[in-house]
Amino acid sequence: MSGHSKWSSIKHKKAIVDAKRGKIFTKLIRELTVAARNGGGDPSMNPRLRLALSNAKSSNMPQDNIDRAIKKGTGELEGVVYDEVIYEGYGAGGVAIMVECLTDNKNRTAAEIRNIFSKRGGNMAGSGAVNWQFEKKGLFVIPGDVCEEDALMEIVIGAGADDLTKDNDTNKFEVTCNPQDFDLVRKGIEEANLKIETAVLTMLPKDLSKVEVSAAKSAMGLLEALEEQDDVQNVYTNIDIPEELL
Repeated sequence: MSGHSKWSSIKHKKAIVDAKRGKIFTKLIRELTVAARNGGGDPSMNPRLRLALSNAKSSNMPQDNIDRAIKKGTGELEGVVYDEVIYEGYGAGGVAIMVECLTDNKNRTAAEIRNIFSKRGGNMAGSGAVNWQFEKKGLFVIPGDVCEEDALMEIVIGAGADDLTKDNDTNKFEVTCNPQDFDLVRKGIEEANLKIETAVLTMLPKDLSKVEVSAAKSAMGLLEALEEQDDVQNVYTNIDIPEELL
């Protein structure tokens, strides 16, 4: 888990930069649109839309943008139709990588993702090649100084979480839960007035892959290049990032 916390921290810092550039809005708008298309425009009946709304509001997206994205999803406004696609592959050192995309042109996106893998020392793999190494989980990252570990354990387990760990390197708690318990766990943490740094439905690696520093540098370059691709929504990896790179 600690490796995921490090990667999450890196992505969180990058998201701040993306937000300043407005790039994060593009990803959020696509997610709002697809969530509304797949599950309807009522967030009380659509858990995916609830999470997308929460992320949009925490990124200070204007309400007008949110409303338009949802209406495009429900068909009340005309808009681009996005397909959900997952690509799998390997980075340097054999680290596993999963890439979630929302695209209006699967052929273009596949070619661009393949090109990024190739240029950055990795290679694409077929469907199912690496996804067995991950499991879908709700993940909450909480600053390590907001609460004693035993007290936090009581709060989150009582709310339905599976596990609580602390990464001493980053001084952060990680709370994991089954996806269906995500809202309940979030409510429990919020009712305890504890700060949540990250709240996501994610793919967590079952085991972390340790690699040499040189391979890790190459793999990190690949991961960052994938994150920059316009159609990419999320990138998941099982890399255990060496301390030297942090």
